Amino acid sequence: MLRTHTCGELRMEHVGTQVALCGWVQRIRDKGGMIWIDLRDRYGITQLILEEGQTAPAILEQARILGREFVVKASGEVIERKSKNPNLPTGDIEIKLAGLDVLNPAKLPPFLIEDETDGGDDLRMKYRYLDLRRGSVRRNLELRHKVAQQTRIYMDGQEFIEVETPVLIKSTPEGARDFVVPSRMNPGEFYALPQSPQTFKQLLMVSGFDRYYQIVKCFRDEDLRADRQPEFTQIDCEMSFIEQEDILQMFEGLVKHLFKTVKNIDLGEVPRMTYAEAMSLYGSDKPDTRFGMKFVELKGLFDTVDLTSGKNFAVFDNAELVVGINAKGCAEYTRKQIDELTDWVKRPQIGAKGLIYFRHNADGTLKSSVDKFYSEEDLKQWSVRFGTEPGDLVLILSGEANKARKQLSELRLEMGSRLKLRDPNQYNVLWVLDFPLLEWGEEEGQPEQGRWFAMHHPFTSPKQEDIALLDTDPGAVRANAYDMVINGTEVGGGSIRIFQRDLQAKMFGVLGFSPEEAKAQFGFLLDAFEYGAPPHGGIAFGFDRLCSIFGGADSIRDFIAFPKNNSGRDVMIDSPSTIAQAQLNELKIAVK
Repeated sequence: MLRTHTCGELRMEHVGTQVALCGWVQRIRDKGGMIWIDLRDRYGITQLILEEGQTAPAILEQARILGREFVVKASGEVIERKSKNPNLPTGDIEIKLAGLDVLNPAKLPPFLIEDETDGGDDLRMKYRYLDLRRGSVRRNLELRHKVAQQTRIYMDGQEFIEVETPVLIKSTPEGARDFVVPSRMNPGEFYALPQSPQTFKQLLMVSGFDRYYQIVKCFRDEDLRADRQPEFTQIDCEMSFIEQEDILQMFEGLVKHLFKTVKNIDLGEVPRMTYAEAMSLYGSDKPDTRFGMKFVELKGLFDTVDLTSGKNFAVFDNAELVVGINAKGCAEYTRKQIDELTDWVKRPQIGAKGLIYFRHNADGTLKSSVDKFYSEEDLKQWSVRFGTEPGDLVLILSGEANKARKQLSELRLEMGSRLKLRDPNQYNVLWVLDFPLLEWGEEEGQPEQGRWFAMHHPFTSPKQEDIALLDTDPGAVRANAYDMVINGTEVGGGSIRIFQRDLQAKMFGVLGFSPEEAKAQFGFLLDAFEYGAPPHGGIAFGFDRLCSIFGGADSIRDFIAFPKNNSGRDVMIDSPSTIAQAQLNELKIAVK
């Protein structure tokens, strides 16, 4: 080894020891008679000291030609540091330099290799190998490593076996778009990269591997945002001879284990909420429960008494739903602040037509933006419904039910952020259960042809008591499905699977597959179910999302070594890119 120690391990007990360190020059401070060099490696930073009359002239001369990010080997004696740095683990010592070898010089980097860098996102992505030297990025990847390590420890302790499933598979019509890979040996035919190992892990259950997991790469050709990448990682799991409760207990245990070992947080029991409750109270199937502001209806599906009718206010009279939230302590918002909120909900991304409000003033009086239509007695009933107190502000949206709920959900999250109620150091974990099995939608490119789509995927089992509804009322069928939500982010989802051939064939039929299409796409799975498929179910966690939540970040890109940008490009290696015509010819692909 070129080094005896790393740049992060030397302490006072090493004083007097002769050592050799290797790393990158973080910074140099030359005060004429004294030179200090901060040497950095993956493990930390150690200060080197050179002094006129104490250090050999040749070493002083060599130190003065060093630049940032030069790769060097430094040797000398560990001494106690006169001016200690309490912010560094190595801040009590320094190295009295006796030898200095330049292992490789370096160009001046295009941005500062420090936690507080001056490099923008695009620049840092172009030089990602330099960005990875920064302590903050390194710590993110160390956290990712620990989450993976502790996942394997827990799963091994529960007798799961890690099995690798294929990366070149068959394209399927359900779900997001596939990335496809042309086959040279089978012209005109294509592999697909897996969106998940779903069918393979079910086949492993048929094979008798009753507890499987895999930390696996998956691929989806979809529009990107902060929490999406074209390639991402899942903790993929499946179990046999279980019911839903067994899955919930097992993987609640995994999440508790990760919180304890990675964050030293005792999570406690994870609460549960049905999909219907989540949509009614939060307008979202992944509610952020770190703060209140639950939805309250003045008119709508869950409202027992319509408190808006008979006042000739068309905005409410013509609405399917009138629903609001109580922003406690916000009655002092100025008209300018409320106008700004109104503009916020009217943005195209939200799509509301306006915002109604009423204040419960500090003196107990009630004042609304619709006083022309609603009396103080009406507002008193509203106040009771919302549970307001002096100082509260109620914000109300109306319209078509699904749209109004989604719009108010976004407004609720925005108010939570503005009021600093979404503390990244607080973790609210939640199970959401009993999703609808199916949702009605239009075929892409064929807006006149609506059909049922699987809300999760076509292998999800319906609730036993709802199976008969597949023939009469498919939209009312509940799925044996569950999601785990942390702080308003879905981090995992799964279901109990269909394991009988007849029920799986029936499900394909409800989804619009002809028997021939079902056999062509999934005949291998249907056939396997005839050879003794056990009851089984599973779950997959978004590994990148889990890491970003543990790291208190919004974007998963910070926890991926070499991520793509928001256009799905790797700007460092300039990918995707064109390929040579000879390769296209071999693949029998014509590019216009």
